Amino acid sequence: MELQRAKIFPEPELPDARGLALKGHSMARDWQVKSGFFLKECGHESEAGYKRAMMAKGRIMQHAHMGFRDFATSCRAWIEIFETCCKQGVHVDRIGIALDWSMGFPRANRKGRMRGTGLVLSGPEEFLALTQGAPTAPHFGDFMLGFPAAVENTQAALSAGSTSIGNLGQYFTFRLPGDKDDIAATSATLTALHLIAAQDVEVLVHSNLDDGFAAVFSDMSSVLGAALVEKYIIEELIGAPLAHCYGHHFTDPVCRLAFHLALCDVSSRPGTMVYGNTVSYRGTHAQNYASLANYLTIDITAQHISPSGHAVNPVPVSENERIPDVAEIIDAQCFAARMIGQGSDLVQLVDPAPAQLLATQIVAGGERFKSNLLQGFINVGIDTSNPFEMLLALRRIGGKTLERMYGAGPVDPDVLHGRKPLVASPLLAELDALSAEHLSKIDPADCAELAERKLHVLVAATDVHEHGKMALEQVFKSLGVAVIDGGVSTDADALAQLAVSTNPDAIAVSTYNGIALTYVRQLNAELANQAVKIPILIGGRLNQIPEGSNTSLPVDVTGKLREKGAVICNEIEDAVPALLALRQD
Repeated sequence: MELQRAKIFPEPELPDARGLALKGHSMARDWQVKSGFFLKECGHESEAGYKRAMMAKGRIMQHAHMGFRDFATSCRAWIEIFETCCKQGVHVDRIGIALDWSMGFPRANRKGRMRGTGLVLSGPEEFLALTQGAPTAPHFGDFMLGFPAAVENTQAALSAGSTSIGNLGQYFTFRLPGDKDDIAATSATLTALHLIAAQDVEVLVHSNLDDGFAAVFSDMSSVLGAALVEKYIIEELIGAPLAHCYGHHFTDPVCRLAFHLALCDVSSRPGTMVYGNTVSYRGTHAQNYASLANYLTIDITAQHISPSGHAVNPVPVSENERIPDVAEIIDAQCFAARMIGQGSDLVQLVDPAPAQLLATQIVAGGERFKSNLLQGFINVGIDTSNPFEMLLALRRIGGKTLERMYGAGPVDPDVLHGRKPLVASPLLAELDALSAEHLSKIDPADCAELAERKLHVLVAATDVHEHGKMALEQVFKSLGVAVIDGGVSTDADALAQLAVSTNPDAIAVSTYNGIALTYVRQLNAELANQAVKIPILIGGRLNQIPEGSNTSLPVDVTGKLREKGAVICNEIEDAVPALLALRQD
């Protein structure tokens, strides 16, 4: 497949990158980092400066994350998490806030938009009020950069004293429901990035690789290559400091440590945080504590071997069920602190040589990925000195094509994305194991019958969380069910149009962002408008915050989904009876 500039950029003219740069820099006259509670208390101009000071002391930092929908609840939680931990001798260095995806829209355009389960801050005053309750570094990640509201959100974060703003990774893969204007999102993002670059103090542009291309790449060297490309755009072309986060999908301990070492090798900035390996949380709370201890052991050891400034992130063990409450967040922080205290001697028992060897391979492949991509873009006619063109091209081409075109591994049409990985992503082994687990629970006779039916199923995700969708697709293919790719972050109207054009036997939807009921209602309505009737199978996190509710917690909507005719699939194998029933149609 050959890329063509005219197909990547069909527009007769793109916005002027230089003009957006000037606009962002001019805003810095009125919008500068204010010295909030954290900066005043820690005595540093920025969180990056604080991180370097803690690294010099050999202290491992901790990151807490909270996701309450109600503003007053969030303000109380901010204080309670910090103060309760302090009383137990635990210092929470930074707190991140799970903002709602509707925050990606400018404030003037949010009315009537579908909401998720996160917090919505109405303006600079609420950003400031939230962060003034305790002297912990405020981290504003989700739905800040990368979206139409990037400028006003960045302004608000700066005025609240935040010097870590993201999440750039989301720009490449996340799509807001109903928003198809990627030119506006790119323009706002580039303007905001130049506003950050123009600050008098160091403000880190945060990018969570797992929310970007790491979730789809099959090769760890591609993941690092993407980080290097981001670094080139943000630091070399724009002049802002970049800090990376990773961790959600890094399940293999050696590979997790190796990627840490590789990232340290190519970056001089302190990292933001190493996120928890949340895909391993598939058991009871007690079982999930084993997963928590497993990844924390690696992350703590990594900081002893090669300090990077990344804070460790103990994700509460209830994360796979619902939004964790304050007590569970505190418990996880205390658990991590005890592990840090007891882990200082563990490094003496660890031989980093295998991880270092992998890291060397990851770095070499990552450099090759970056070189291949930049030369490939030049060959296509993309201006690699223009950050607007670089950002938009990466977003529009997408991770799967980027890895197929520019990956460091040898071409192999029989493997995922057409390239044999130099260092296989743990995600591949995780998907294989997960698929095998679900397949083992299906009656062989049912497997044989499905294979004979030669069904076609349209598979899509309502959000960017592609892990569940990929596992579903892998199981379906093993069962002889042909998969039609419905994409991720797919709007209901777009999915309905695709269903009409492809005529599948069923639609399978994976959802994790708290909009299950609204999405099924919209999909039903769109299919009805097209006068087609196709069974809808839905699985994932089947919850939603009730409309008009003041609660921060979503409720289960399984019953209401059934009333709307959806087939509930709590596990992937639950789809089999529904698919077999199609034989009667």
